[in-house]
Parts: sequence; structure tokens; C-alpha cells
Amino acid sequence: MVKKRKPEQEENNIDSNNATDNKAYSLLEEDSDNDSSEEQGQSDKSDSETSEAETRSFEPKLAEMQDKYLRLSAEFDNYRKRTLREKMDLAKYAGENVLLKIIPLMDDFERALKHMEDPTDCTSLKNGIDLIYGKFAEFLKQNGVTEIETMNIPFNVDVHEAVAKVPVQEEYKKGKVIDVVSKGYYLQDKVLRFSKVVVGE
Repeated sequence: MVKKRKPEQEENNIDSNNATDNKAYSLLEEDSDNDSSEEQGQSDKSDSETSEAETRSFEPKLAEMQDKYLRLSAEFDNYRKRTLREKMDLAKYAGENVLLKIIPLMDDFERALKHMEDPTDCTSLKNGIDLIYGKFAEFLKQNGVTEIETMNIPFNVDVHEAVAKVPVQEEYKKGKVIDVVSKGYYLQDKVLRFSKVVVGE
């Protein structure tokens, strides 16, 4: 004969079973928390060891890069000093080639001065001066210096400088250059010196 359980007893049994299950679940959670905290500790320890190892491995590379930076900085400083010195030398000796070409003309002038001591030989003196003038004109042309055209052309403020105005009777001479006080010159296509001229009005 089977005894029937009362509903109250069944409820008590269910509550006790639930309590047991809850207790077991909490124990499992504690175990898992402990395991995870141990794993976390081990992980932190391994991470710190890894980062120290990485830091040690980067130290030689860092030292090499610092050495390269110092060398590059020193090379740039030397380059800057060298270029500055070259610029100073260039400014100081810029006219060296031109002056070297003028020296033979100085020799010709000295020879002409010697001929001036003998006043009877005027022809050789004139020929010597003509020769020097021709050489000097050729020297200027070789260096890009050309004469500005002036005589009997309309006055041009871009290349001429009027030092005087003179009344003229001829109509075609008005507003034109009738005399040159000093010649003007171009250096390539730039005015090196303006022509000083007298203009008719």
C-alpha cells in the first residue's frame, strides 16, 4: 500500500532541493572566480614579462637610431658650414676671371706709357692706343657688355639720361639725342649704365 504525500511535504522537499542546488551553484561560481583570478594573475605576469622582453629587444634598435640621428645631424652641420664658406668665397672672388682677362690690357697700357716718353714717335703711340681700345672693346663684348645706341635717335627714358636740353633749328632733331656725354651699356639684356645725353628741343 503506497502512502500519499501531503502537498506540504512536497513543497518542503522542493525548497530543500532548490537550496541545495543554489549552494552547489554558488560553490561552482566561487571555484570559477578563483580559477579566473588565478588565470588573470598568470596572464598579467606573462604580459609584464613579455613587455619587458620587448623593451629589451627595442633597446639596441633605439641606440642605433640615436647614433644615426647624431651622425646625420653632424653631417648636416658640416654641410651647412661648407656651403656658407663656399658662398663667402664666391662673393669674395666672383670677379677673378674678369680681372684675369683685364691684366693683359694693363700690360698694353704700360707699354703705351713707355712710348709717351718719346714725343717724336706719335704714330706708334696712336697705333698702340688704338690696339688697346680694340682689345678692350672685344673683351667687353665677350663678357656680354654692348653699347647702347644713342646718337640721332629719339630720347628714351628706359636707356637714356638727359643731362641737358639744347634748342635746335632743325625740326627733325627735336626730341632726339644730339650729343653723348658718356656712353651707356647693356649687360646681356639689362641696362648696366644709362647713356648721359644732350637732347634737342
